[in-house]
Amino acid sequence: MQARYLTFLAGAIVALPLFAVPATSADGGGGGGSGGGGGGGSGDQVKCRTGLIYNSRTKKCERPKAGMIDDDSLYLAGRALAMDGKYDDAIKVLTLAADKTDARILNYLGYSHRKAGRILVGLGYYQEAILNDPDYMPVREYLGEARLTLGDVVGARRQLAEIERRCGANCREYGLLSEQIETYVKG
Repeated sequence: MQARYLTFLAGAIVALPLFAVPATSADGGGGGGSGGGGGGGSGDQVKCRTGLIYNSRTKKCERPKAGMIDDDSLYLAGRALAMDGKYDDAIKVLTLAADKTDARILNYLGYSHRKAGRILVGLGYYQEAILNDPDYMPVREYLGEARLTLGDVVGARRQLAEIERRCGANCREYGLLSEQIETYVKG
Protein backbone atom coordinates (compact mmCIF):
# COMPACT_ATOMS: atom_id res chain seq x y z
CA MET A 1 0.00 0.00 0.00
CA GLN A 2 1.43 3.35 -1.04
CA ALA A 3 0.40 5.12 2.15
CA ARG A 4 2.42 2.67 4.27
CA TYR A 5 5.44 3.08 2.02
CA LEU A 6 5.18 6.87 2.28
CA THR A 7 4.88 6.67 6.06
CA PHE A 8 7.91 4.37 6.17
CA LEU A 9 9.87 6.66 3.83
CA ALA A 10 8.92 9.78 5.76
CA GLY A 11 9.83 8.16 9.09
CA ALA A 12 13.15 7.02 7.70
CA ILE A 13 13.96 10.50 6.48
CA VAL A 14 13.27 12.35 9.70
CA ALA A 15 14.30 9.92 12.45
CA LEU A 16 17.74 9.98 14.03
CA PRO A 17 19.77 6.90 13.11
CA LEU A 18 22.22 4.93 15.20
CA PHE A 19 23.64 2.60 12.56
CA ALA A 20 22.52 0.67 9.49
CA VAL A 21 21.70 -2.99 9.11
CA PRO A 22 20.29 -3.71 5.66
CA ALA A 23 17.74 -6.46 5.17
CA THR A 24 15.94 -7.52 2.04
CA SER A 25 12.23 -7.95 1.61
CA ALA A 26 10.55 -9.81 -1.24
CA ASP A 27 7.55 -7.51 -1.44
CA GLY A 28 7.16 -3.74 -1.33
CA GLY A 29 5.92 -3.96 2.24
CA GLY A 30 2.48 -3.08 3.38
CA GLY A 31 0.76 -6.34 2.41
CA GLY A 32 -1.56 -6.17 -0.57
CA GLY A 33 -2.53 -3.22 -2.68
CA SER A 34 -0.55 -2.05 -5.65
CA GLY A 35 2.88 -2.85 -4.27
CA GLY A 36 3.54 0.74 -3.32
CA GLY A 37 6.44 2.41 -4.95
CA GLY A 38 9.52 0.90 -3.43
CA GLY A 39 13.05 1.09 -4.71
CA GLY A 40 13.73 0.11 -8.27
CA GLY A 41 12.54 -2.31 -10.86
CA SER A 42 13.62 -5.48 -9.03
CA GLY A 43 11.38 -7.45 -6.71
CA ASP A 44 13.74 -6.98 -3.75
CA GLN A 45 13.69 -3.88 -1.62
CA VAL A 46 16.26 -3.08 1.05
CA LYS A 47 15.07 -1.87 4.42
CA CYS A 48 17.38 0.05 6.69
CA ARG A 49 17.28 0.91 10.36
CA THR A 50 15.13 3.85 11.29
CA GLY A 51 16.56 7.11 10.06
CA LEU A 52 18.59 5.62 7.22
CA ILE A 53 17.60 5.20 3.60
CA TYR A 54 18.92 2.70 1.13
CA ASN A 55 20.91 4.41 -1.60
CA SER A 56 20.62 2.27 -4.71
CA ARG A 57 23.63 4.01 -6.25
CA THR A 58 26.04 3.14 -3.44
CA LYS A 59 24.13 0.01 -2.34
CA LYS A 60 24.36 1.13 1.30
CA CYS A 61 22.04 2.43 4.00
CA GLU A 62 22.89 6.09 4.51
CA ARG A 63 21.66 9.21 6.23
CA PRO A 64 19.26 11.03 3.89
CA LYS A 65 20.60 14.05 2.07
CA ALA A 66 19.44 16.33 -0.70
CA GLY A 67 19.51 14.66 -4.10
CA MET A 68 19.40 11.15 -2.64
CA ILE A 69 15.66 10.67 -3.21
CA ASP A 70 13.67 11.94 -6.18
CA ASP A 71 11.50 15.00 -5.65
CA ASP A 72 8.25 13.17 -6.42
CA SER A 73 8.89 10.73 -3.58
CA LEU A 74 9.87 13.58 -1.25
CA TYR A 75 6.69 15.46 -2.19
CA LEU A 76 4.49 12.43 -1.51
CA ALA A 77 6.22 11.66 1.79
CA GLY A 78 6.14 15.31 2.89
CA ARG A 79 2.50 15.67 1.94
CA ALA A 80 1.62 12.50 3.87
CA LEU A 81 3.39 13.83 6.96
CA ALA A 82 1.66 17.20 6.65
CA MET A 83 -1.74 15.55 6.30
CA ASP A 84 -0.96 13.49 9.43
CA GLY A 85 -0.26 16.70 11.35
CA LYS A 86 3.50 16.10 11.54
CA TYR A 87 4.33 19.55 10.22
CA ASP A 88 7.94 19.89 11.35
CA ASP A 89 8.75 16.43 9.98
CA ALA A 90 7.06 17.36 6.69
CA ILE A 91 9.24 20.47 6.48
CA LYS A 92 12.39 18.40 7.04
CA VAL A 93 11.42 16.06 4.20
CA LEU A 94 10.25 18.73 1.76
CA THR A 95 13.37 20.86 2.18
CA LEU A 96 15.43 17.97 0.79
CA ALA A 97 13.87 18.49 -2.66
CA ALA A 98 16.32 19.42 -5.39
CA ASP A 99 13.84 21.61 -7.29
CA LYS A 100 13.27 24.57 -5.01
CA THR A 101 10.77 26.03 -7.51
CA ASP A 102 8.31 23.08 -7.53
CA ALA A 103 4.91 24.57 -6.67
CA ARG A 104 3.80 21.32 -5.00
CA ILE A 105 6.79 21.34 -2.66
CA LEU A 106 6.43 25.05 -1.91
CA ASN A 107 2.70 24.62 -1.30
CA TYR A 108 3.21 21.95 1.36
CA LEU A 109 6.08 23.87 2.93
CA GLY A 110 3.62 26.75 3.22
CA TYR A 111 0.87 24.50 4.52
CA SER A 112 3.14 22.90 7.13
CA HIS A 113 4.46 26.23 8.39
CA ARG A 114 0.95 27.69 8.50
CA LYS A 115 -0.47 24.72 10.41
CA ALA A 116 2.50 24.82 12.80
CA GLY A 117 1.53 28.42 13.64
CA ARG A 118 4.05 30.20 11.41
CA ILE A 119 1.44 31.80 9.18
CA LEU A 120 3.63 34.54 7.73
CA VAL A 121 6.32 32.03 6.78
CA GLY A 122 3.62 29.92 5.15
CA LEU A 123 2.39 32.94 3.18
CA GLY A 124 5.88 33.44 1.81
CA TYR A 125 5.99 29.87 0.50
CA TYR A 126 2.53 30.23 -1.03
CA GLN A 127 3.55 33.42 -2.81
CA GLU A 128 6.68 31.76 -4.15
CA ALA A 129 4.63 28.82 -5.42
CA ILE A 130 2.24 31.18 -7.22
CA LEU A 131 5.14 33.03 -8.81
CA ASN A 132 6.48 29.73 -10.14
CA ASP A 133 3.12 28.28 -11.22
CA PRO A 134 0.18 30.69 -11.15
CA ASP A 135 -2.19 27.95 -12.35
CA TYR A 136 -1.49 25.54 -9.48
CA MET A 137 -4.88 25.70 -7.77
CA PRO A 138 -4.13 23.88 -4.49
CA VAL A 139 -1.78 26.70 -3.45
CA ARG A 140 -4.45 29.30 -4.20
CA GLU A 141 -6.92 27.41 -2.02
CA TYR A 142 -4.43 27.17 0.87
CA LEU A 143 -3.45 30.82 0.45
CA GLY A 144 -7.13 31.72 0.73
CA GLU A 145 -7.39 29.67 3.92
CA ALA A 146 -4.30 31.42 5.31
CA ARG A 147 -5.89 34.79 4.53
CA LEU A 148 -8.97 33.73 6.50
CA THR A 149 -6.76 32.75 9.43
CA LEU A 150 -5.52 36.35 9.42
CA GLY A 151 -9.08 37.69 9.16
CA ASP A 152 -8.52 38.85 5.57
CA VAL A 153 -11.80 37.87 3.90
CA VAL A 154 -11.07 40.16 0.94
CA GLY A 155 -7.75 38.39 0.33
CA ALA A 156 -9.45 34.99 0.54
CA ARG A 157 -12.12 36.08 -1.93
CA ARG A 158 -9.39 37.36 -4.25
CA GLN A 159 -7.92 33.84 -4.34
CA LEU A 160 -11.39 32.38 -4.88
CA ALA A 161 -11.87 34.68 -7.87
CA GLU A 162 -8.48 33.60 -9.29
CA ILE A 163 -9.43 29.96 -8.91
CA GLU A 164 -12.72 30.58 -10.70
CA ARG A 165 -11.00 32.52 -13.47
CA ARG A 166 -8.37 29.83 -14.01
CA CYS A 167 -10.36 26.60 -13.62
CA GLY A 168 -14.01 27.48 -13.06
CA ALA A 169 -16.56 27.30 -10.26
CA ASN A 170 -16.74 23.51 -10.64
CA CYS A 171 -13.05 23.21 -9.73
CA ARG A 172 -12.46 21.21 -6.51
CA GLU A 173 -10.36 23.98 -4.95
CA TYR A 174 -13.08 26.53 -5.71
CA GLY A 175 -15.63 24.48 -3.78
CA LEU A 176 -13.30 23.93 -0.83
CA LEU A 177 -12.29 27.58 -0.47
CA SER A 178 -15.83 28.83 -1.09
CA GLU A 179 -17.04 26.64 1.77
CA GLN A 180 -14.24 27.88 4.05
CA ILE A 181 -15.11 31.50 3.31
CA GLU A 182 -18.83 30.89 3.88
CA THR A 183 -18.14 29.18 7.21
CA TYR A 184 -15.80 31.98 8.29
CA VAL A 185 -18.25 34.75 7.38
CA LYS A 186 -21.12 33.01 9.24
CA GLY A 187 -18.90 32.90 12.31
